[in-house]
Amino acid sequence: MIAKTRPWPKRLKLKVRWPRLLIYAVLIAFAAFYLMPVYVLVITGLKSFAEVNLYRMWDPPLGLHLDSFKKAWFGGFGFEGISSNFFNSVYLTLPATILSAMLGSINGYVLSKWKFRGADTLFTVLLFGMFIPYQSILIPLVQVLYKMKLYGTIPGLIFVHVVYGIPICTLIFRNYYATVPTELIEAAKIDGANIFSIYRYVLFPLSIPGFVVVMIWQFTSIWNDFLFAVTIAQNPKIQPITVGLNNLAGSYIVEWNVQMAGALIAALPTLLVYIFLGRFFMRGLMAGSLKG
Repeated sequence: MIAKTRPWPKRLKLKVRWPRLLIYAVLIAFAAFYLMPVYVLVITGLKSFAEVNLYRMWDPPLGLHLDSFKKAWFGGFGFEGISSNFFNSVYLTLPATILSAMLGSINGYVLSKWKFRGADTLFTVLLFGMFIPYQSILIPLVQVLYKMKLYGTIPGLIFVHVVYGIPICTLIFRNYYATVPTELIEAAKIDGANIFSIYRYVLFPLSIPGFVVVMIWQFTSIWNDFLFAVTIAQNPKIQPITVGLNNLAGSYIVEWNVQMAGALIAALPTLLVYIFLGRFFMRGLMAGSLKG
């Protein structure tokens, strides 16, 4: 005979549900508070210039006015649009992200699997690059780029972001490769593989989670950079979108709806990256967090 289980009393069910409901209520409140600036950004971008008012900033638009996005993209009277700046950021961010990820992967591979004298010291010195403020190296940076004839060019900006991204990329890949069993490397050595073959045929195919983390991190950092962009890219024709967004204000009046529309356009690529690849970013971070 099968014993029948007694159902839980209703009071006990309510006691079990209340803590969970309280947690969800707190999380929803924090999410709403965090998204308040995004709400203001979107509704202000959709308003006409006549509707923009500090006292009615929380009110939804009376209609969907997309003229502000058009003016932000193509420009208007007294200011240039950010369309060219957007593509400048694309030309800058994609190669800089790929190059810094590849260099960080190779560095992490060598420092984690091919121990040599001074490897730990070299890794420590590389990590110091993460803590050097951008502002402290602007003058020597400009002088170096000027002597290399890269000042005021997109390749110069790519070079700067690749060099500055080496420490964090090396750290992430070194921690990730530390989780790969050393037996795989030893087996490849027995089969006659050299240092390059091991990286190409053994570690590189296993590096996809690490590459996802590094490339998302670098893409976001480079796309949102303003200091290097405004310092090195003096020519308006090569300025990235962050500098173009700063120059979006008109000569006589500030059209806040156009400014908000431009900010939304500038934030859209990184927002889409985290929406579609955010779960892979977290998986990659966890994959390299077991050893270090």
